[in-house]
Amino acid sequence: MLYPSIDSLLEKVNSKYLLITIVSKRARQMEEMNDYQLSHYVSYKNVGKALEEINEGVLVKDTE
Repeated sequence: MLYPSIDSLLEKVNSKYLLITIVSKRARQMEEMNDYQLSHYVSYKNVGKALEEINEGVLVKDTE
């Protein structure tokens, strides 16, 4: 089973394309700066960790 599910992620970010853009930038930032927002992650890879941050509401899109 995929965690977090695409349905729960699309409730937070309404476009698949925007979701991918946000996640890829955040995963790159995690890799370069070793910057993690949550204390516990289910995923081992940074892309999965970025998805978990969006699911938990830590990472939100800018609406400007």
